[in-house]
Amino acid sequence: MVDGGEAQRVREAYARRAERGLDARYDYWRPENLFIYQARERAVLGLLRKANMLPLTGRKVLDAGCGDGAVLRDMLRYGAAADDLHGVDLLTDRVERARELTPGAHIDVADAQALNYEDGSFDLVLGFTLLSSVVEPEARARVASEMRRVTRHGGVVLLYDFWTNPFNRDVRPLKQDEVRSLYPGRRVDFRRTTLAPPLLRLVIKAPGGWLACSWLDMLTFLRTHYVAAVPI
Repeated sequence: MVDGGEAQRVREAYARRAERGLDARYDYWRPENLFIYQARERAVLGLLRKANMLPLTGRKVLDAGCGDGAVLRDMLRYGAAADDLHGVDLLTDRVERARELTPGAHIDVADAQALNYEDGSFDLVLGFTLLSSVVEPEARARVASEMRRVTRHGGVVLLYDFWTNPFNRDVRPLKQDEVRSLYPGRRVDFRRTTLAPPLLRLVIKAPGGWLACSWLDMLTFLRTHYVAAVPI
């Protein structure tokens, strides 16, 4: 049985964030976000290349928790066709924005705890900061299970999430051991990425900040996120 209460909690958490104007903190053009996104993209492409998924031409892709579709649009640059892109999100306004910005893709309002797709429908299923947004353990397990169910044999579930975030009470970090427990029997490939955002925002504003952040990013213990590829 799908936990509607957890879905409603997520909607309310994102509504509070929007009211506080926090969405603007993630604008791509901000130097700190550009640094984060470029590092993440290198990790994503590295894992997709290792899994022999590139280019994505002819591959069907689902983004569970797609937001405004930004990650789906990355998939276009990696060779996917718009008609092969699918996305779901709980928030109607984000789905509407994703449809506007990603013409030709199939994007719907839906709960990732119960995906309306047949088994093995996709070559690649994405969950970017999705599972950490689901704090209730049983609901999180259902989302992970659904992502696995709709991925074909030989496909990949690709996660981007954080293992620590002490300042946001609306989320629950997703540690690597939990990823392994959510996908038992699968050899998960992790790539640590994302220099700790509070540190990044502070340092990058200083003269020579980009270079300083590049040096700090070499210290992997300062990276708060990872990209994980789960072969199915």
